[in-house]
Amino acid sequence: MVLALKELLYSKGRFIMIGFIIVLISWLVFILSGLGTGLSALSTGVVSQADITGIVFEEGSEYSLSKSNISSSLSEEVSKQEGVTDTAEISTFNTSVRKEGTANENEKITDVVLIGIEPNSFMQPDIVEGSTWNTSEQTQVIADASLQSEGYSIGDSIEFSGTDKAVTIVGFTENKTLYHQSALYAQTDDFRDIRFSEPELANGAEDSVSGIAIQGDEVNMAALSEPGSGIEYGTKEETIKAIPGYVAENATIMMMLWFLMIISAFILGVFFYVLTNQKTHQFGVLKAIGGSNGFIMRSVVSQVFVLSLISILLGIGLTYLTVLALPETMPFQLETNMVVIYSAVLLVISVLSSLFSVARISKIDPLTALGRIE
Repeated sequence: MVLALKELLYSKGRFIMIGFIIVLISWLVFILSGLGTGLSALSTGVVSQADITGIVFEEGSEYSLSKSNISSSLSEEVSKQEGVTDTAEISTFNTSVRKEGTANENEKITDVVLIGIEPNSFMQPDIVEGSTWNTSEQTQVIADASLQSEGYSIGDSIEFSGTDKAVTIVGFTENKTLYHQSALYAQTDDFRDIRFSEPELANGAEDSVSGIAIQGDEVNMAALSEPGSGIEYGTKEETIKAIPGYVAENATIMMMLWFLMIISAFILGVFFYVLTNQKTHQFGVLKAIGGSNGFIMRSVVSQVFVLSLISILLGIGLTYLTVLALPETMPFQLETNMVVIYSAVLLVISVLSSLFSVARISKIDPLTALGRIE
């Protein structure tokens, strides 16, 4: 290790170039990771951030809330199933809103997902600003904080496209988006009043919900969700994967990440191989004075480890500085556990890529190497 550190300090220019490449690679990996996580959260936040085990859907809906429509009366029967500790009804409706009284102006129309839930259920979002619903005669909603960037604030009265219904924003929550759209949480009765604003739209669905969310351990819904029963049960993971676009987005980002890592392994391998070739004479001298292959190999691997570790830490620092400069509207979410995982992977890749050049050290003949002119 001492020999490795001394050479790093002595040949600074050579190692700075290699370190710079590792910094750029790690920086790009962390940025892509944050973008991937941010896009996933933007697509799945309402479900992924909820404390649920799974959701009961209409049979044939493919675990999609937008395709499902079941009776809320099923909640009691679902709550009796094995492993279920609590249930909560949830309904969704894709719509758009604008500030009230701006229908004839150039006010921006914003696409949202209206979420209907029962007050005080485990699906009720945490408030980061404002308050939850109260007993006011006004129809109230809790909005995702992303709507603030669209110009909405607490106390604003907003109306839904295609209806004469208006609601008031009383609070904001965080990370509650679905299908890349901001969520508006309303109480179930208010949701139905908006969703079925025209009597003919209800079509007998006055007591319907999109799904019934479940909490519990080792939930067994087999007895209730048999083929032909009219319902099906999807775990939280299955529900997330069924959200349109989620799998494709996630797969694209992951493919880019792993291709980047594979390419970086080849690039670093070539760098370290060339570096080893340049030091053949030095290795020959070390062998001639009694240095073993193991000693020299450990020195090279230690050198690569230290260089890679410092470079990756610099890459992490640059990533967090980049986050400060990103606009709030960008779907970027950097998770600490992912930073740790990708750092470890990059460190392993760097060390492994050096093994190809390290293997060559054992083949160096001291007499031949000493006869070379550096």
